[in-house]
Amino acid sequence: MQQQESGPRLARFDRYLLSRLLMLFGFFALVLVLVYWVNRAVILFDRLIASGQSAGMFLQITLLSLPQVIALVLPIAAFAASVFVANRLSGDSELVVMQATGFSPWRLIRPVLVFGILVGAALAVLAHVLVPGAVRELDIRQAHIAQNITSRLLTEGVFIYPAEGITFYVREITPDGELRDIFMADSRSQTTRTNYTARSALLLAAETGPKLVMLDGMAQTLTLDDQRLAVTRFGNFSFDIAALLPGGLSTSRRAAALPTSDLLAPSPAILAETGASPARLIAMGHERFSQSLLAVVAALLGFATLLLGGFSRFGLWRQIILGVALVLVIKSVDNTLIDIAERSPGAWPAIYGASMLGFALVGVILWAAARPALFRARASGVRA
Repeated sequence: MQQQESGPRLARFDRYLLSRLLMLFGFFALVLVLVYWVNRAVILFDRLIASGQSAGMFLQITLLSLPQVIALVLPIAAFAASVFVANRLSGDSELVVMQATGFSPWRLIRPVLVFGILVGAALAVLAHVLVPGAVRELDIRQAHIAQNITSRLLTEGVFIYPAEGITFYVREITPDGELRDIFMADSRSQTTRTNYTARSALLLAAETGPKLVMLDGMAQTLTLDDQRLAVTRFGNFSFDIAALLPGGLSTSRRAAALPTSDLLAPSPAILAETGASPARLIAMGHERFSQSLLAVVAALLGFATLLLGGFSRFGLWRQIILGVALVLVIKSVDNTLIDIAERSPGAWPAIYGASMLGFALVGVILWAAARPALFRARASGVRA
């Protein structure tokens, strides 16, 4: 009869703890996403609106950046939720009650493991599906912005600023598409300022992006250090409009936009398209898997460290500091091992080293938490 009652009780405890973890995880994830997203949105707003893009384009780009932001904050939110719930349970003496009824640290961590697996699964969907898709769409929007820059140049009698440091003016545009009386100021360099003037110009398409071909003109270059002015007259001069955008205009996909299968087994075409080494692409593919494992580690580590030492009237701030320090160590190890894996295609197993270290640390912490006599003996030794 006692076993029949304990089963539902254990199941209720699992559901109770899991529900609190998920609730706090949702709160922390929402707050962190808003902080990161608003920060990026402000930067994008200044860049896009100032360059003449519509509010609709701004909304599209900010929304497409959300999957990357969410993938960044999910492990942090999982760790924060685990620490907060464990601290609250300890403060309300719920952990003490559960441990007094025979719950071992290994048993207490079970719903946290389920929580970590759920967060890892969500992160896997983001890393393998949503983030690459969002990056591809962002690249498409980037190409549209480049095309919009060329169309904005076709504005008569108005000084426009298609990119930071660029001022453009055209007096007249003929029905044939000829631009007459051109002025363009380029102040992007930190050492020189160049002003271009031309009687006429044409916008021409090229494989690397649109070109502005100025005819019968002059370039005045001022060197800022010594204030010397150099004047160059030209019959024709080609200016790369695609270079006005950061990174220029490219039709190639970035490595972050590739499916995981292409990263794990990059073909010669993929290598040529991305310009990345095989080791880097393979490392990026395995990194998407390791992100999910690190999210599980973050959840387990945040809860497990607060089980050390038992109840204290002074709180668990020492355990919280320990948990934060261990997470920082694991992240530093992860960054180091990723750098190693990117140097050699056969070194990709190193990417999972940080996750394995994290699981090992969780095991050691739970082992120590299951032996409170260790801490009592240490405290007795200190008092003696």
